Amino acid sequence: MKIKDITSELEKIAPLSLQESYDNAGLIVGNGDMEVSKILISLDVTEQVIEEAKSKGCNLIISHHPVIFKGLKKITGGNYVERIIIASIKNDIALYAIHTNLDNVDQGVNSILCDKFGLVNKRILSPKRELLKKLVTFCPVDFANKVREAVFAAGAGKIGNYDNCSYNVAGTGSFRGSEETNPFVGEKGKLHFEEEIRIETVFPVYKEREIITSLLNAHPYEEVAYDIYPLENEFLLVGAGMTGELKIETDEVEFLNRVKKATGVGCVRHTKLTGRKIKKIAVCGGSGSFLIGEALRLDADIYLTGDIKYHEFFDAEGKMVIADIGHYESEQFAKDLIYSVLIKKFPNFAVLISEVNTNVVNYL
Repeated sequence: MKIKDITSELEKIAPLSLQESYDNAGLIVGNGDMEVSKILISLDVTEQVIEEAKSKGCNLIISHHPVIFKGLKKITGGNYVERIIIASIKNDIALYAIHTNLDNVDQGVNSILCDKFGLVNKRILSPKRELLKKLVTFCPVDFANKVREAVFAAGAGKIGNYDNCSYNVAGTGSFRGSEETNPFVGEKGKLHFEEEIRIETVFPVYKEREIITSLLNAHPYEEVAYDIYPLENEFLLVGAGMTGELKIETDEVEFLNRVKKATGVGCVRHTKLTGRKIKKIAVCGGSGSFLIGEALRLDADIYLTGDIKYHEFFDAEGKMVIADIGHYESEQFAKDLIYSVLIKKFPNFAVLISEVNTNVVNYL
Protein backbone atom coordinates (compact mmCIF):
# COMPACT_ATOMS: atom_id res chain seq x y z
CA MET A 1 0.00 0.00 0.00
CA LYS A 2 1.42 3.37 -1.01
CA ILE A 3 0.87 6.68 0.76
CA LYS A 4 -1.00 8.09 -2.24
CA ASP A 5 -3.45 5.15 -2.16
CA ILE A 6 -4.33 5.97 1.44
CA THR A 7 -4.43 9.75 1.18
CA SER A 8 -6.53 9.65 -2.00
CA GLU A 9 -9.31 7.96 -0.01
CA LEU A 10 -9.17 10.68 2.65
CA GLU A 11 -9.25 13.36 -0.01
CA LYS A 12 -12.40 11.90 -1.54
CA ILE A 13 -14.13 12.82 1.72
CA ALA A 14 -12.19 16.03 2.45
CA PRO A 15 -10.58 17.40 -0.75
CA LEU A 16 -7.47 19.51 -0.19
CA SER A 17 -9.09 22.31 -2.19
CA LEU A 18 -11.51 22.83 0.72
CA GLN A 19 -8.79 23.84 3.19
CA GLU A 20 -8.58 27.47 4.27
CA SER A 21 -5.98 29.76 2.67
CA TYR A 22 -3.85 29.86 5.83
CA ASP A 23 -3.75 26.08 6.19
CA ASN A 24 -1.12 23.51 5.19
CA ALA A 25 -3.05 20.26 4.86
CA GLY A 26 -1.74 17.39 2.75
CA LEU A 27 1.52 15.45 2.61
CA ILE A 28 4.10 17.42 4.60
CA VAL A 29 7.00 14.97 4.83
CA GLY A 30 7.47 11.96 2.57
CA ASN A 31 6.73 10.78 -0.95
CA GLY A 32 3.38 9.61 -2.27
CA ASP A 33 4.96 6.48 -3.74
CA MET A 34 6.41 5.40 -0.38
CA GLU A 35 5.18 1.98 0.84
CA VAL A 36 3.29 2.13 4.15
CA SER A 37 3.71 -0.51 6.85
CA LYS A 38 1.42 0.89 9.58
CA ILE A 39 -0.49 4.13 10.14
CA LEU A 40 -0.61 6.13 13.36
CA ILE A 41 -3.41 8.69 13.79
CA SER A 42 -3.02 11.69 16.11
CA LEU A 43 -4.47 15.13 16.63
CA ASP A 44 -1.02 16.77 16.67
CA VAL A 45 2.48 15.65 15.76
CA THR A 46 4.87 15.98 18.70
CA GLU A 47 8.25 14.48 19.42
CA GLN A 48 6.49 11.94 21.65
CA VAL A 49 4.19 10.94 18.78
CA ILE A 50 7.22 10.43 16.51
CA GLU A 51 8.74 8.15 19.15
CA GLU A 52 5.46 6.27 19.47
CA ALA A 53 5.30 5.75 15.69
CA LYS A 54 8.88 4.54 15.69
CA SER A 55 8.28 2.06 18.54
CA LYS A 56 5.11 0.67 16.92
CA GLY A 57 6.60 0.34 13.44
CA CYS A 58 4.41 3.03 11.88
CA ASN A 59 5.96 4.93 8.97
CA LEU A 60 2.97 7.21 8.26
CA ILE A 61 1.46 9.62 10.78
CA ILE A 62 -1.89 11.14 9.84
CA SER A 63 -2.68 14.12 12.05
CA HIS A 64 -5.44 16.67 12.15
CA HIS A 65 -3.13 19.63 12.79
CA PRO A 66 -0.21 20.16 10.39
CA VAL A 67 3.13 20.48 12.16
CA ILE A 68 4.25 23.14 9.65
CA PHE A 69 2.05 26.23 9.28
CA LYS A 70 4.72 28.72 8.22
CA GLY A 71 7.70 28.48 5.92
CA LEU A 72 10.92 27.17 7.43
CA LYS A 73 14.15 29.02 6.59
CA LYS A 74 16.37 26.54 8.38
CA ILE A 75 16.11 23.13 10.04
CA THR A 76 18.65 23.03 12.86
CA GLY A 77 16.56 21.56 15.67
CA GLY A 78 16.19 24.94 17.34
CA ASN A 79 12.48 24.43 18.08
CA TYR A 80 9.99 21.59 18.32
CA VAL A 81 8.83 21.92 14.69
CA GLU A 82 12.38 21.61 13.37
CA ARG A 83 13.10 18.68 15.70
CA ILE A 84 9.97 16.87 14.55
CA ILE A 85 10.90 17.30 10.88
CA ILE A 86 14.44 16.06 11.54
CA ALA A 87 13.15 13.05 13.49
CA SER A 88 10.54 12.12 10.90
CA ILE A 89 13.06 12.23 8.05
CA LYS A 90 15.76 10.41 10.05
CA ASN A 91 13.30 7.61 10.90
CA ASP A 92 11.69 7.54 7.45
CA ILE A 93 8.27 8.48 8.85
CA ALA A 94 5.92 10.38 6.54
CA LEU A 95 3.63 13.12 7.88
CA TYR A 96 0.20 13.91 6.45
CA ALA A 97 -2.32 16.44 7.79
CA ILE A 98 -6.06 16.62 7.17
CA HIS A 99 -7.09 19.86 8.85
CA THR A 100 -9.56 22.57 7.78
CA ASN A 101 -10.60 20.49 4.77
CA LEU A 102 -11.93 17.95 7.29
CA ASP A 103 -13.48 20.78 9.33
CA ASN A 104 -15.33 22.11 6.28
CA VAL A 105 -17.24 19.01 5.17
CA ASP A 106 -20.65 17.92 6.38
CA GLN A 107 -19.38 14.55 7.64
CA GLY A 108 -16.27 16.04 9.24
CA VAL A 109 -15.07 17.17 12.66
CA ASN A 110 -18.15 19.21 13.53
CA SER A 111 -20.50 16.39 12.57
CA ILE A 112 -18.87 13.90 14.92
CA LEU A 113 -18.86 16.56 17.67
CA CYS A 114 -22.62 16.98 17.23
CA ASP A 115 -23.01 13.21 17.46
CA LYS A 116 -21.14 13.15 20.76
CA PHE A 117 -23.67 15.64 22.15
CA GLY A 118 -26.69 13.72 20.82
CA LEU A 119 -27.76 16.32 18.25
CA VAL A 120 -30.05 15.65 15.30
CA ASN A 121 -31.05 17.65 12.18
CA LYS A 122 -27.45 18.69 11.57
CA ARG A 123 -26.68 21.53 9.15
CA ILE A 124 -23.54 23.47 8.20
CA LEU A 125 -23.52 26.68 10.24
CA SER A 126 -21.85 28.91 7.63
CA PRO A 127 -22.00 27.36 4.14
CA LYS A 128 -19.40 28.45 1.59
CA ARG A 129 -20.12 30.13 -1.72
CA GLU A 130 -18.49 29.94 -5.17
CA LEU A 131 -17.91 26.20 -4.81
CA LEU A 132 -20.70 25.13 -7.15
CA LYS A 133 -21.04 25.10 -10.93
CA LYS A 134 -23.83 24.09 -13.26
CA LEU A 135 -23.36 21.59 -16.07
CA VAL A 136 -25.64 21.79 -19.09
CA THR A 137 -25.41 19.15 -21.80
CA PHE A 138 -27.52 17.86 -24.70
CA CYS A 139 -27.91 14.24 -25.78
CA PRO A 140 -30.24 11.97 -27.78
CA VAL A 141 -33.40 11.05 -25.91
CA ASP A 142 -32.53 7.34 -25.67
CA PHE A 143 -29.18 8.12 -23.99
CA ALA A 144 -30.40 10.64 -21.40
CA ASN A 145 -30.61 8.09 -18.58
CA LYS A 146 -27.11 6.78 -19.25
CA VAL A 147 -25.61 10.29 -19.28
CA ARG A 148 -27.46 11.36 -16.12
CA GLU A 149 -26.41 8.24 -14.23
CA ALA A 150 -22.78 8.75 -15.26
CA VAL A 151 -22.51 12.34 -14.03
CA PHE A 152 -24.45 11.54 -10.86
CA ALA A 153 -22.06 8.65 -10.09
CA ALA A 154 -19.14 11.07 -10.53
CA GLY A 155 -20.55 13.47 -7.91
CA ALA A 156 -22.99 15.79 -9.70
CA GLY A 157 -26.61 16.41 -8.76
CA LYS A 158 -26.42 16.82 -4.98
CA ILE A 159 -28.48 19.59 -3.35
CA GLY A 160 -28.54 19.45 0.44
CA ASN A 161 -29.76 15.99 1.48
CA TYR A 162 -31.04 15.18 -2.02
CA ASP A 163 -29.09 13.52 -4.81
CA ASN A 164 -29.65 12.69 -8.50
CA CYS A 165 -31.03 16.23 -8.96
CA SER A 166 -31.38 17.48 -12.53
CA TYR A 167 -33.67 19.50 -14.80
CA ASN A 168 -34.55 18.08 -18.20
CA VAL A 169 -36.10 19.74 -21.23
CA ALA A 170 -36.88 18.17 -24.61
CA GLY A 171 -35.78 20.03 -27.71
CA THR A 172 -34.25 19.74 -31.14
CA GLY A 173 -30.52 19.92 -31.82
CA SER A 174 -28.93 20.58 -35.20
CA PHE A 175 -25.45 19.89 -36.57
CA ARG A 176 -23.54 19.14 -39.74
CA GLY A 177 -20.30 17.20 -39.71
CA SER A 178 -17.41 17.73 -42.09
CA GLU A 179 -15.93 15.00 -44.26
CA GLU A 180 -13.49 14.21 -41.43
CA THR A 181 -16.27 13.33 -38.96
CA ASN A 182 -17.89 10.04 -38.04
CA PRO A 183 -21.31 11.15 -36.71
CA PHE A 184 -23.26 8.92 -34.34
CA VAL A 185 -26.50 9.98 -36.05
CA GLY A 186 -27.01 11.67 -39.41
CA GLU A 187 -24.59 11.77 -42.32
CA LYS A 188 -21.35 13.67 -42.80
CA GLY A 189 -21.74 16.80 -44.86
CA LYS A 190 -25.52 16.95 -44.34
CA LEU A 191 -27.48 19.12 -41.90
CA HIS A 192 -29.15 16.90 -39.30
CA PHE A 193 -31.86 17.57 -36.73
CA GLU A 194 -32.06 15.32 -33.67
CA GLU A 195 -34.58 15.12 -30.84
CA GLU A 196 -32.50 15.69 -27.70
CA ILE A 197 -32.79 16.23 -23.98
CA ARG A 198 -31.16 19.25 -22.35
CA ILE A 199 -29.84 18.08 -18.97
CA GLU A 200 -28.94 20.57 -16.24
CA THR A 201 -27.31 19.64 -12.94
CA VAL A 202 -25.04 21.17 -10.30
CA PHE A 203 -21.67 19.93 -9.07
CA PRO A 204 -18.87 20.97 -6.69
CA VAL A 205 -15.93 22.62 -8.44
CA TYR A 206 -13.41 20.11 -7.11
CA LYS A 207 -15.19 17.28 -8.96
CA GLU A 208 -15.25 19.00 -12.35
CA ARG A 209 -12.59 16.91 -14.09
CA GLU A 210 -14.09 13.62 -12.92
CA ILE A 211 -17.61 14.66 -13.93
CA ILE A 212 -16.63 15.89 -17.40
CA THR A 213 -14.64 12.69 -18.00
CA SER A 214 -17.68 10.62 -17.04
CA LEU A 215 -19.90 12.74 -19.28
CA LEU A 216 -17.63 12.28 -22.30
CA ASN A 217 -17.34 8.52 -21.70
CA ALA A 218 -21.12 8.04 -21.41
CA HIS A 219 -22.20 10.36 -24.24
CA PRO A 220 -22.64 8.76 -27.68
CA TYR A 221 -21.66 11.81 -29.76
CA GLU A 222 -18.24 12.21 -31.33
CA GLU A 223 -18.23 15.87 -30.24
CA VAL A 224 -20.11 16.47 -26.98
CA ALA A 225 -21.77 19.86 -26.50
CA TYR A 226 -21.80 21.05 -22.90
CA ASP A 227 -21.69 24.33 -20.98
CA ILE A 228 -20.39 25.08 -17.48
CA TYR A 229 -21.68 28.05 -15.49
CA PRO A 230 -20.28 29.39 -12.19
CA LEU A 231 -22.89 29.72 -9.44
CA GLU A 232 -23.20 32.06 -6.45
CA ASN A 233 -25.34 29.61 -4.48
CA GLU A 234 -24.35 28.48 -1.01
CA PHE A 235 -22.92 24.96 -0.97
CA LEU A 236 -24.92 23.51 1.91
CA LEU A 237 -22.59 20.53 2.35
CA VAL A 238 -19.39 22.56 2.80
CA GLY A 239 -18.56 25.28 5.29
CA ALA A 240 -17.61 26.18 8.84
CA GLY A 241 -19.30 25.00 12.01
CA MET A 242 -22.55 23.10 12.37
CA THR A 243 -25.96 23.40 13.99
CA GLY A 244 -28.11 20.66 15.41
CA GLU A 245 -30.98 20.12 17.77
CA LEU A 246 -31.53 18.17 20.96
CA LYS A 247 -34.30 15.61 20.66
CA ILE A 248 -35.75 17.01 23.89
CA GLU A 249 -35.07 20.53 25.12
CA THR A 250 -33.12 20.63 28.35
CA ASP A 251 -31.67 22.82 31.07
CA GLU A 252 -28.49 24.77 30.27
CA VAL A 253 -26.51 23.39 33.21
CA GLU A 254 -27.55 19.82 32.45
CA PHE A 255 -26.41 20.18 28.85
CA LEU A 256 -23.10 21.81 29.77
CA ASN A 257 -22.42 18.97 32.18
CA ARG A 258 -23.16 16.54 29.36
CA VAL A 259 -20.67 18.39 27.17
CA LYS A 260 -18.05 18.38 29.91
CA LYS A 261 -18.41 14.64 30.39
CA ALA A 262 -18.31 13.88 26.65
CA THR A 263 -15.18 15.95 26.01
CA GLY A 264 -13.33 15.46 29.28
CA VAL A 265 -12.56 19.18 29.42
CA GLY A 266 -11.11 20.42 32.72
CA CYS A 267 -13.51 23.37 32.87
CA VAL A 268 -16.09 25.09 30.69
CA ARG A 269 -15.80 28.88 30.41
CA HIS A 270 -19.16 30.37 29.50
CA THR A 271 -21.27 33.52 29.48
CA LYS A 272 -24.03 34.13 31.98
CA LEU A 273 -26.76 31.52 31.69
CA THR A 274 -30.08 32.75 30.31
CA GLY A 275 -32.23 30.51 32.48
CA ARG A 276 -34.13 29.29 29.42
CA LYS A 277 -34.51 25.75 28.14
CA ILE A 278 -32.23 25.01 25.19
CA LYS A 279 -32.79 22.98 22.03
CA LYS A 280 -30.81 24.46 19.10
CA ILE A 281 -27.04 24.08 19.46
CA ALA A 282 -24.23 25.47 17.31
CA VAL A 283 -20.70 24.05 17.39
CA CYS A 284 -17.30 24.64 15.82
CA GLY A 285 -14.31 22.47 16.61
CA GLY A 286 -11.10 24.38 17.29
CA SER A 287 -11.02 28.20 17.19
CA GLY A 288 -14.53 29.29 16.30
CA SER A 289 -15.07 32.81 17.62
CA PHE A 290 -15.50 34.05 14.03
CA LEU A 291 -18.84 32.21 13.91
CA ILE A 292 -20.47 33.83 16.95
CA GLY A 293 -22.44 36.17 14.70
CA GLU A 294 -23.69 33.30 12.56
CA ALA A 295 -24.79 31.34 15.62
CA LEU A 296 -26.72 34.39 16.83
CA ARG A 297 -28.27 34.96 13.40
CA LEU A 298 -29.56 31.40 13.33
CA ASP A 299 -31.04 31.74 16.84
CA ALA A 300 -28.85 29.12 18.50
CA ASP A 301 -29.52 28.72 22.21
CA ILE A 302 -25.88 27.87 22.93
CA TYR A 303 -22.65 28.03 20.92
CA LEU A 304 -19.79 25.64 21.72
CA THR A 305 -16.23 26.16 20.46
CA GLY A 306 -12.70 26.84 21.68
CA ASP A 307 -10.24 29.73 22.10
CA ILE A 308 -12.82 32.42 22.97
CA LYS A 309 -11.20 35.70 24.05
CA TYR A 310 -12.52 37.77 26.96
CA HIS A 311 -14.19 40.51 24.91
CA GLU A 312 -15.75 38.00 22.52
CA PHE A 313 -17.92 36.65 25.32
CA PHE A 314 -19.72 40.03 25.34
CA ASP A 315 -21.02 39.31 21.82
CA ALA A 316 -23.62 36.91 23.22
CA GLU A 317 -25.56 39.96 24.58
CA GLY A 318 -27.75 37.69 26.69
CA LYS A 319 -29.35 36.17 23.57
CA MET A 320 -27.49 32.86 23.78
CA VAL A 321 -24.84 31.13 25.84
CA ILE A 322 -21.26 31.06 24.53
CA ALA A 323 -19.21 28.21 25.97
CA ASP A 324 -15.49 27.65 25.48
CA ILE A 325 -14.90 23.90 25.69
CA GLY A 326 -11.24 23.95 24.66
CA HIS A 327 -9.43 23.64 21.34
CA TYR A 328 -8.09 20.13 21.86
CA GLU A 329 -11.27 18.91 23.51
CA SER A 330 -13.50 20.09 20.67
CA GLU A 331 -11.33 18.47 17.97
CA GLN A 332 -10.12 15.30 19.70
CA PHE A 333 -12.71 13.12 17.96
CA ALA A 334 -11.08 13.85 14.60
CA LYS A 335 -8.84 10.86 15.40
CA ASP A 336 -11.84 8.54 15.61
CA LEU A 337 -13.26 9.98 12.41
CA ILE A 338 -10.04 9.44 10.42
CA TYR A 339 -9.73 5.94 11.86
CA SER A 340 -13.28 4.99 10.86
CA VAL A 341 -12.74 6.19 7.28
CA LEU A 342 -9.51 4.23 6.86
CA ILE A 343 -10.60 1.03 8.58
CA LYS A 344 -13.76 0.91 6.47
CA LYS A 345 -11.79 1.24 3.25
CA PHE A 346 -8.79 -0.85 4.35
CA PRO A 347 -10.19 -3.32 6.93
CA ASN A 348 -7.10 -5.55 6.88
CA PHE A 349 -4.52 -2.77 7.16
CA ALA A 350 -2.83 -1.80 10.43
CA VAL A 351 -4.30 1.53 11.53
CA LEU A 352 -3.57 2.68 15.09
CA ILE A 353 -4.80 5.64 17.14
CA SER A 354 -2.05 7.40 19.09
CA GLU A 355 -2.04 6.89 22.83
CA VAL A 356 -0.16 10.16 23.39
CA ASN A 357 -2.25 12.98 24.82
CA THR A 358 -1.02 15.99 22.83
CA ASN A 359 -3.17 18.55 24.65
CA VAL A 360 -0.78 21.33 25.63
CA VAL A 361 -3.35 22.94 27.99
CA ASN A 362 -3.57 21.65 31.58
CA TYR A 363 -6.16 22.41 34.25
CA LEU A 364 -5.45 22.84 37.96
